[in-house]
Amino acid sequence: MTDDKDSRLIITILRTYVNAGILEDGFKFSTSGIYYSPAATEKEDYMEYIRSLPLNPSPEAFGLHENAEITTS
Repeated sequence: MTDDKDSRLIITILRTYVNAGILEDGFKFSTSGIYYSPAATEKEDYMEYIRSLPLNPSPEAFGLHENAEITTS
């Protein structure tokens, strides 16, 4: 981390993706519900879920607003 903005970003990421909620089946990481904690018991269950995810994820996969994609076009 080089400044207060880096610190703020890392804290936000940790609060979003590393919390007690992720232990619950169906915990949503995004508002669309595409990214969630699957109710899986076997490795293959997780692999199926991962294979079902979009090949080119939208900005929401990273906690960003959909307009974030505008700058990559």
